[in-house]
Amino acid sequence: MQAAFHPGSRDNIRRPAGVVDIGSNSVRLVVYDGVTRAPTPIFNEKVLCGLGRNVAITGELPEDGVRQAISAIRRFKALANVIEVGSLHPVATAAARHASNGPSFIAECEAILGVPVEVLSGEREALLAAQGVISGMHQPSGLVADLGGGSLELVELNGDRIGEGVSLKLGGLALRDASGKSIKKAAKIVQTALADNPVLARGAGRDIFAIGGTWRAIARLHMRHAGYPLNVLHGYAIPAREAIDFCRMVLRVDPETLTAIASVAAERRPLLSYGALVLDQLVRQSGAARVVVSATGVREGVLHALLDDAARRQDPLLCVADELNSLRSRSPAYGRELMAWTDALFASAGMEETSEDVRLRHAACLLSDISWRAHPDYRGEQSLNVIAHAVLPGVDHAGRVFLALSVYYRHVGPMGTEAAPRIRELAPTRLIERARILGAAMRVGYLASAAMPGILERSPLVCDNGRVVLRIPFPLRDLSNERVYNRLRQLARLLGREPAVSIA
Repeated sequence: MQAAFHPGSRDNIRRPAGVVDIGSNSVRLVVYDGVTRAPTPIFNEKVLCGLGRNVAITGELPEDGVRQAISAIRRFKALANVIEVGSLHPVATAAARHASNGPSFIAECEAILGVPVEVLSGEREALLAAQGVISGMHQPSGLVADLGGGSLELVELNGDRIGEGVSLKLGGLALRDASGKSIKKAAKIVQTALADNPVLARGAGRDIFAIGGTWRAIARLHMRHAGYPLNVLHGYAIPAREAIDFCRMVLRVDPETLTAIASVAAERRPLLSYGALVLDQLVRQSGAARVVVSATGVREGVLHALLDDAARRQDPLLCVADELNSLRSRSPAYGRELMAWTDALFASAGMEETSEDVRLRHAACLLSDISWRAHPDYRGEQSLNVIAHAVLPGVDHAGRVFLALSVYYRHVGPMGTEAAPRIRELAPTRLIERARILGAAMRVGYLASAAMPGILERSPLVCDNGRVVLRIPFPLRDLSNERVYNRLRQLARLLGREPAVSIA
């Protein structure tokens, strides 16, 4: 299990780690809580410098962009010192590697930061983008597409196996400059660049994991346009046909007329059309089934590349859930005991579970007590909102809803229906019913044990001969009362069995 990061603790073993991303459009500092399997950002700041502006025409980084970037780098260094970052990892992408004055700019950045800046090749950038997707997704399979200001990186991904990547000069700024700001010319450039691409040919019927600020902006606009009930971009999936139709709308209308355009930075709005153009052609030419937004990319890939093999094999969702359990639960050991306790219940009930079902149930157990400090009347609602919108890697939106509802039902009871009815639309009926059963089981366990470890492992809950039986050992017999039995009866109804308490 991961050690907890405590801000302000100067003797902590796990020190914050920072990544400085010197991109073609933006320069950004992200400080994470450490180099871990599932790093959590604790500080994030970007400056839209437009370093890649006109590089395709002049061959040089623009002077004003360089000045703005250097100013940002100085601030980032000061911030890293204030936060007491343990390690700083600066990288630079397409603009810096293609511009003739790129080396002198990078040398100035290195002098300020005090560490070398890695100027990424296109292939290296594609590799790190894929590692970033692995960092934030559970067993991803499909094509990773990372659209920056200067380039587009494409690479095939199968679980943790990364294919050979390619880099194309189709970034928003590069495409705008190469086309002379003509969308028609840009369309021809994109079509030619993507035609017969060997990586793209392996995307038929699979997911495209979309990375990059412009694509995130388009996804956010689509989310608002569709009235989507969960405001979480990571894992947001758009069916291929819908993605094509929306991209075509972005190309057709004035971006300023789009719903929620105010959520997109003014400097990024002129690039929306170029981003929509590239995404439209990617989906069309690959035959992909969906576009899935990934909030993790090169920056997270930089940290993922530093991990050993054992750390990479960890489940990112369970890592984060256990960390939240350690930070916010009354007894972290109890959440881990709850995992094994519900294992026995679900197995004895004959409820077939996939490996995905099990990991989601285990994550819900770890998250089940994170809102105990809230007022009792609001613990369910708070749990639902926190879990549904938390920075949780390795889970899709249906899984988020399962986690949030499981803990919600654990607080308010399995018949509670008033919580965010539209969010429930994102999960299939099967998951919602399992969330009710798990929530009802957790209600029995928490009441019988007062959330203290060492009780559940001695008091198994199992299905036996048409009954749901809570087996309490004789020394703990006084823990059983009418309230415990009533909660057990609620669970039994959901399972179609009779309740029973057995004092062994």
